[in-house]
Amino acid sequence: MGRRSVVAALLLLPFPAHAARRFDVRTFGARGDDRTIDTQAIQQAIDHAGHGGGIVIVPRGRYRCFTLRLVSNVTLVLEEGATIVAADPATDGGRYALPEDRGEQLYQDFGHSHWHNSLIVGDGVRRVAILGPGGIDGAGLTRDGPGARWRKQAGERPLSMRQMTAAEIAALEPDAARMNGLGNKAIALVDARDVRIEGLSIRKGGHFAILATGCSDLTLRNLTIDTDRDGIDLDCVSRVLVEGCRVNSPNDDAIVVKSSFALGRVIASEDVTIRDCDVSGFDLGTMIDGTRRRTQQIAPDRDRVTGRIKLGTESNGGYRRIRIERCRFTRSRGVALETVDGGVMEDVIVRDVTMDEVTTAPLFLRIGDRRRGPAGTGTGTIRGVVIEGLRASGIDPRFAATLAGLPGHPIEDVTLRDIRLTYLGGGAAVKVDPPELADAYPEPSMFGPTPAWGLWCRHVRGLRIDGLHLASPGDARPATKFDDVTDAKVTKLTGNV
Repeated sequence: MGRRSVVAALLLLPFPAHAARRFDVRTFGARGDDRTIDTQAIQQAIDHAGHGGGIVIVPRGRYRCFTLRLVSNVTLVLEEGATIVAADPATDGGRYALPEDRGEQLYQDFGHSHWHNSLIVGDGVRRVAILGPGGIDGAGLTRDGPGARWRKQAGERPLSMRQMTAAEIAALEPDAARMNGLGNKAIALVDARDVRIEGLSIRKGGHFAILATGCSDLTLRNLTIDTDRDGIDLDCVSRVLVEGCRVNSPNDDAIVVKSSFALGRVIASEDVTIRDCDVSGFDLGTMIDGTRRRTQQIAPDRDRVTGRIKLGTESNGGYRRIRIERCRFTRSRGVALETVDGGVMEDVIVRDVTMDEVTTAPLFLRIGDRRRGPAGTGTGTIRGVVIEGLRASGIDPRFAATLAGLPGHPIEDVTLRDIRLTYLGGGAAVKVDPPELADAYPEPSMFGPTPAWGLWCRHVRGLRIDGLHLASPGDARPATKFDDVTDAKVTKLTGNV
């Protein structure tokens, strides 16, 4: 490579200054033979690079590791054919870092409340990058973990799980003591700033392929994630860009923005842009291998496969200035915008989104009254939401696009513009309006089949519809139903309505 080419390549690095010092993990004894535990060797390379900054090179090979701790001013490069493999405590003779002691009263589940028990963890780091084209195989991670240790325990699980036995729930939510030594996240970041993760692939990421909590100035670009639970979780974050990512997650959400109480205080998620991403609910592993199989029908919550983009469920701090643009949903639930733990959601724009094979509602806005938080937690607010340029087809006929506030707490100032929704049809009449279910876990299926097949709005103030086309081959319910909707203006409502 000529000098000009080298200079150009260095300028493409997120932090070009790191290129002044390069550390190959094999120099520190890493084998990459898929048998040797390479944790110590790779950690030594990272630590050396951290003294003054540098790049850590992981060449082709399969490097079995337990917890690796990032340090500031380091770029970790996984070269073509390089894979960091999550070691298995049951067979590989080691343990992941213990989860932090967070006390007894936690207002979110175990996975959201701990970061150190991960394959790669960055706690308080600055100016860090993880770059492909190599990847992570989370073979030794667990997707499970305990639920929230919250005394009220309202709205903890989707209503679709009501018929599950205690043993079935315990299998998904083991006791916290059983998590010691296990890893349940591929990458966990907490209180990190100025971080880039780009060009990486992650297969089987555990509970979260990527969990970022209390982070700012974060870019996730051109990632390929095919995982057994959540894909990308952004919790209490600011100034985040998720761009050009492909995320397949049949069992849980693909890309989700949250604002939990995980850091012990209320923090809004704000200035987040998700654009040009593909999310899906194909069978695990079949997005990466290209077969895109559709055998799995039901997610662990006993609802249909997930794989969506969502704001919520954890919503203590609220959301501001969120943009979801030019994204594609395939065989997944639709967009969900939820606040149930007291937070304010405002200035949210969803535009130019396409969906096919929608497994529940294509659009779901919900104010709930779970209030999972400390004393004084109130009821949240949704206002200033624009949905435009949405195209959805193959929609489950049971669930209309839904805007559901609460009595005295309406969803406010929503614009639906240039939207086309095509349903599969065949729904039966719904004779009784669904109950409010104020403190229930929010999901489109929570109300059962909705009383309209195309658009159902309840407790909404300030609704603007400008170009909504609804199509169905036939349904016994009306196309639209508005209950307690005030200050509504509807123009260009077309289709078989």
